[in-house]
Amino acid sequence: MWENLVVADLRCNELQGSIPIPYPEMWYFFISNNKLSGEISPLICNVRSIQMIDLSYNNLTGFLPQCLSNLSGALEAMSLQSNNFIGRIPNLNGNFCALIMIDLSCNKLHGPLPRSLCNCDNLEFLNIGNNQIKDVFPSWLGSLLSLKVLILRYNRFHGLIGEPAERVEFPALQIIDLSQNIFSGSLPSAYFKHWTAMKAFETYLSSYIGDAIKRAWIFSSDATFDYSMRVIAKGIQTNYSKIQGYLTLIDLSSNNFSGAIPEAIRSLKQLKLLNLSNNILVGSLPPFLANLTNLEALDLSQNQLSGEIPQELTQFTSLAVFNVSYNRLTGPIPWLRQFATFENNSYERNLGLCGTPLSRKCRDPKGLPPSTPISEKDHDSGSAMELEWKIACIGYASGLVIGVVLGNWLITRRRAQSLVKNFGRRKQRRRR
Repeated sequence: MWENLVVADLRCNELQGSIPIPYPEMWYFFISNNKLSGEISPLICNVRSIQMIDLSYNNLTGFLPQCLSNLSGALEAMSLQSNNFIGRIPNLNGNFCALIMIDLSCNKLHGPLPRSLCNCDNLEFLNIGNNQIKDVFPSWLGSLLSLKVLILRYNRFHGLIGEPAERVEFPALQIIDLSQNIFSGSLPSAYFKHWTAMKAFETYLSSYIGDAIKRAWIFSSDATFDYSMRVIAKGIQTNYSKIQGYLTLIDLSSNNFSGAIPEAIRSLKQLKLLNLSNNILVGSLPPFLANLTNLEALDLSQNQLSGEIPQELTQFTSLAVFNVSYNRLTGPIPWLRQFATFENNSYERNLGLCGTPLSRKCRDPKGLPPSTPISEKDHDSGSAMELEWKIACIGYASGLVIGVVLGNWLITRRRAQSLVKNFGRRKQRRRR
């Protein structure tokens, strides 16, 4: 009886000890969110027909068996995230790679990415974030026409991201997270031109990324498997237990990217989240960012951007998070639509910025809100009348002072002339 078992779903229990070895004919083996420890036995590689393995969120250690490559012909989903695995990622040297989903994030894996991954033509999801992988940007993954999610965050990737090698690079990519690495040089504008899935969605998009491999429900309504990820979204770390099919995200933050924000990014009209913070970007805040009409979060903080915030950016209607703090921006802050909702921390440490919501007032009236409450209008009109009255008083007082001075001068002059005349007459009389 047990030999015919094809689905084992032991997720979210208190299981301890080593990993039980699946039966040879098993297809789906789910044992995540337990307290299992120890290493993965090479005996697991004898289960040649297995299609999904989920060992995530345990306390597993040791090296990943090199024989995992023997499973690549049938294995479609492999989730080993949030354990303590060490060493290199095994090569997938099988004659055929059926893998659609690979999640090795939050371990202690090191070394370069195995180039054998480019044999996985159906790969949609690759997450190796939060490891110690040391490599250059894997441009060779661009040939995978189905790759939708690429997460390399918090590793030791380094160097320039050069020109794409082919005419088509990452055409299906919707989510890319390269944050917290050591990439340098200009932002990869040449790649932006190829990311067609971020420009316009297809009408047949699934509700969630990964719907294509949900087949275990045939045997059990609870035996479903979803792609999951952990990213910085809208300024906070967010755990996605499912990934919406419409979600698009670019996170290139916390690297050493330099230069200006390239105009090529304006074509990615379906972008929801864009994070370029904590780099060395210079130049002005480009008005063409307003072309990203679906943007919900824009983080450009901790760079060296200068100039004014363009009024064109007030065209955003979905923008919930806007952060340009710790830059060198100047001038008045726009105060229209979504910009009327952003608080001080969106603009802090830009010593040249002024206007609401900052306490620093602008000399230019453009920095003031276009509409103010009635009480403020009354106050303003009262202040204006008071100012006019003071000016009038100053005018009257000035005229009075000038009049008194002129009057005294005329009186003094006439008295002097009179004295001269009287003195002259007396002198003539004495001579006579």
